[in-house]
Amino acid sequence: MKNVKEVEIEVKGKEWESFLDKAYTKKKKDIKVDGFRKGSVPKDIFIKKVGIEALFMDACDEVIQSKYKDALDEANVELVCEPNVSIEHVDAKSCKVKFTFISKPEVKLGEYKKLGIKRDKVKVTDEEIEHQIEHIREHMAEVVIKENGSVSEGNTAVIDFEGVVDGKKLDGGSGANYPLEIGSHTFIPGFEEGLVGMKVNETKELNLTFPEDYVQDLKGKKVTFTVTVREIKERVKPEINEDFFEDLGIEGVKDLETLKNHVKDELTQQKEHEAEEKYLDELLHKATDNMTVDINNEIIDTEVDRMMKQYEQELSMQGVTLQQYLSLTGGKIEDFKTMLKPQAIARIKTRYLLEEIIKVENITVTKESIKEEIKKVSEQYNMKEEEFLSAIGGEEMVEYDLKMKAALEVIKQG
Repeated sequence: MKNVKEVEIEVKGKEWESFLDKAYTKKKKDIKVDGFRKGSVPKDIFIKKVGIEALFMDACDEVIQSKYKDALDEANVELVCEPNVSIEHVDAKSCKVKFTFISKPEVKLGEYKKLGIKRDKVKVTDEEIEHQIEHIREHMAEVVIKENGSVSEGNTAVIDFEGVVDGKKLDGGSGANYPLEIGSHTFIPGFEEGLVGMKVNETKELNLTFPEDYVQDLKGKKVTFTVTVREIKERVKPEINEDFFEDLGIEGVKDLETLKNHVKDELTQQKEHEAEEKYLDELLHKATDNMTVDINNEIIDTEVDRMMKQYEQELSMQGVTLQQYLSLTGGKIEDFKTMLKPQAIARIKTRYLLEEIIKVENITVTKESIKEEIKKVSEQYNMKEEEFLSAIGGEEMVEYDLKMKAALEVIKQG
C-alpha cells in the first residue's frame, strides 16, 4: 500500500561490535561461571561458555532503540500507529533490521454535501406524556407491607427457602428472610412464578429443574425448594395531589397542567437530541460510503486497542475489570475485539472524512474562538483552564475539535 514505508538499516564491523558489547554488559550480570564472581566473567570466557548467539537478541534490541529515529527520519512520514520492526539478519559480523512505518492513507472524497437526508421532525404525543408521568409516580412509589392478599407480579416476597438435590441439601441453596422481587428473574425459571398466589406464613414445595446452561454440576438436575413466605411488600404509587407536586420539587410545577408542560419540554429536548444524533449518523454513513480509502489492518487494530482501553476505564469506574466482565459474560478477549472491529472502522472513516473536508474546504478557526471554547468547556467541567488544557493535551486539541465540528456543519449543508 502507498502509505507503507519500509526502511532497512544494517550495522556491521566495529559498530555492531559495540552493540554486542552493550548486550554482553547487560547479560554478564546474571551469569555465573566457575572461577569468576557473578557478573565479572570476561567477554571471551562468556562467549566460549554460552556462545556469542546468546548476545544477538539483546544486541538487536539495542540497534532498534538506537536506530529508530534515523529510520523514522529517512521514512519522513507522520505515523498513525506503532511501526512494525523485524530482524532480517543477524550473525557475529552484522545485524539488519527492517522498520515498517504506516502513515495516514490517501483519502478521496466523494459527494459530502447535499446528501438528500432529512432530519426527522419531532412530535410528543399525549400518550407519551401520560406514560412519563406514570414513570415518575413509579419512581416515587413507597414500598409498604401488603396487609392482605397474596404474592403477585411486582411484589417483593420475603422468604425462607431450602433446596434439596439428590436427597442432599443444596450447597448455597438456602436462605432466611430473603427479599425476592417477583419478576426480577433472580432465581431459576419457575421459582418466582411458583410463589405467585402464596400468602404470608404459607409453605410450599417447588419441584423444578436447573436449566441446561447452568453450572456443570447442576445443569439439567431436579431440585426441590421448600419455601415459606414471611412477608409481602408492594410498591404504592403516590396520588397526584398537592403533596405529590411538593415532593417533586420541580420549580414552576404546581399542578397537573404545569407538570404535563414540563414533561413535554423534557421529552421534546430528548427527542430533538436523538433526532440530531440519527441525522448526523446517517449523513456520516453516506458521506463515508461515498469516499474511497484503504485502511491498513494495523490502523484498525490500533483503533480497536484504543476502544478497549476506553471500555476498560469505563468498567473500572464501576469497580469491574475487563477480565471480570468477560468471565461474567462468558466471552473471550479475541471475540470482544472482533465485535469492536466494525465500530473501529466506522470511527476511522469518520475521522478521515472530516479531516479531509477540513483540508479541502480550508477550514480555520480563530484564536478568539479557541479561547472562548476553552473558557466555556472548562467552566462546564468546573476546572481551571490550565487543568482542562493539561487533561486534553493542549490548545491544539481544542482547535482540532472546533475544526471537526465545522466540517460536520459543512456536511449538513443542503
